[in-house]
Amino acid sequence: MSHETPVSPRPVRRLSHVRHRVVTARTLRESGVSAAAAGERCRPGGPWRMPLPGVYLLHPGPPTGEERLHAVLLYAEGAERVPGQASPGPADRAADREAQSVITGPAALALHGFSSTPPLSALEHIDVLVPHTRRLRPAGCARVVRTRRLPVPEEITGLPVAPVPRALADTAARTGDAVAMCRMLTEAVRGGHCEARAVLRELALARLLGRPHLADAVDALLTESRSVAESLLYGLVRAHGLPEPCWNVDLRLPGGPHLGGVDAYWPGQAVAVEIDVRDATGVRGATGVRGVTGVRGGARPPAYARKRERLRCQGVTVVHVTAAALRDRPAQQAAVVRTALMTAPERGPIPYVEVLPR
Repeated sequence: MSHETPVSPRPVRRLSHVRHRVVTARTLRESGVSAAAAGERCRPGGPWRMPLPGVYLLHPGPPTGEERLHAVLLYAEGAERVPGQASPGPADRAADREAQSVITGPAALALHGFSSTPPLSALEHIDVLVPHTRRLRPAGCARVVRTRRLPVPEEITGLPVAPVPRALADTAARTGDAVAMCRMLTEAVRGGHCEARAVLRELALARLLGRPHLADAVDALLTESRSVAESLLYGLVRAHGLPEPCWNVDLRLPGGPHLGGVDAYWPGQAVAVEIDVRDATGVRGATGVRGVTGVRGGARPPAYARKRERLRCQGVTVVHVTAAALRDRPAQQAAVVRTALMTAPERGPIPYVEVLPR
């Protein structure tokens, strides 16, 4: 047999084992199925469907939620160019080679296990991030989102999925539903998916913090973050045998000015713990929303810096903690607080400050 004799095509019926039964036109051609043959099978009443240009579903029924995800990714990775689309330039070809696409938005949140988002089967569109150099058009259920900041994806059921903070920001960019965003943002913190600061940073990078419909949602996010962190701090003190502090108090000089509020205070050692939930953005020129202060170059907002300096000038040791540190490194955080308590005598006389309920 001549070496130029074509290999016999695989029977179409043998393609039904393909994972999730979603394949590209390219895969079909490589298996010996021509475009005309594939089109014939996608006619009404036929055994296949074509949910997106160049992407085939090898069964006649509606696609499952997971099949829709795979179809969108295959389409975004350049399964076929849309008819009439400009020929690819160098940037397009480079993006095709890298095959970069990441599920984001409500679909990503559903994959992360959020209950406040609709199930995959109920989503009209699936948002997919691609490099900004791509000229791919939205089609069918695939909503293409070009970005200069393609995130490092997390793998969920074998799919590249945007991290929760980025998925929330991309969702916020396309919805004006304040109530829905409030539910999603609070679930992100309450469910332990991420920290408030990470969400706020993504919202700031996307220039979304100034949008009115997000004001209440951001307030709820910070409130929920503080509530979670306070619970973790209570548990840390008890689990690691630390002395019981005065909880949630204001400190002031006797007959003098107010020094500031702290989350825990040991008056015998003049040690305070403050939960830090306001590191809102770390983004240059971020726009503030209500209590969220824009941060330039990662510097602390002036109000917090002034309070910390006032306390230190009065001899109060301030230990700053975050919800992430309390959750992920409780023993380390307990050791820091314990060390501050034990070394109090070395720092000189204990200052006298009034301790008032906050």
